Amino acid sequence: MSAVLIIGASSSIGGALAKHYLQQGQTVIWLSRTTADFSDPKLQVIKAPDSAETADWVSHQNFFSSVIEAVQQHQVGLIFNCIGWLHQDSEPKLSPEKSLSQSSGTLLRKTLLLNLEVPVFYLQGLWPYLIKTSGIRYLQLSAKVGSISDNQLGGWYSYRSAKAALNQWIKTASIELRRSNKTAALVTLHPGTTDSALSAPFQRNLPAGQLQSPTQTAEHLAEVAQQLQAEQSGLLLNWDGRVLGF
Repeated sequence: MSAVLIIGASSSIGGALAKHYLQQGQTVIWLSRTTADFSDPKLQVIKAPDSAETADWVSHQNFFSSVIEAVQQHQVGLIFNCIGWLHQDSEPKLSPEKSLSQSSGTLLRKTLLLNLEVPVFYLQGLWPYLIKTSGIRYLQLSAKVGSISDNQLGGWYSYRSAKAALNQWIKTASIELRRSNKTAALVTLHPGTTDSALSAPFQRNLPAGQLQSPTQTAEHLAEVAQQLQAEQSGLLLNWDGRVLGF
């Protein structure tokens, strides 16, 4: 049974995924700036670099060499990247824009850093492993609001744009990956609205039954991962496996 790498494992969804796979008896590599608040003999922890330093990607070559050594050792066949950001309660307070007048360079830069640049940083760093590993599955958490064709409500300019860019990046990378590894699957995945710190300020007006617990979300995403085929590489998938439009 192959191991699972979870990037951004200290997030609500990342932590729930880690616990899910540990309960299945699989080895989990927990990659995060924050260590796990629980222990398990099958849990391996790797400390991630500060996201603010990712602009100088060359300086992290040693970090990725150690990560690739770990995933090779444990024969990782499944990777989730759970990194994402939506709002900041500390000063300066930052939140998704309701109107264009609320947009700012500070909000846009941080949104792009944590929803696009950091995920791309990990994708590029793990690329040597992805192109050589048969049957590898890489699921990048994204968001349905990044779908341009689905946008009927407006608002959330920075977040929508960052997720749309992420979806396009993964789509483009999937085409390149297919040339080297036709058995690989690289997709973006909308996890649904999960009860977490990220969604907490925006839960008030949700329809009944739409909010999922982290455990429920992890179960759904694990099912999508289990069913994922190489032919689906490049798609934006919903938490229930449905294909979403770009």
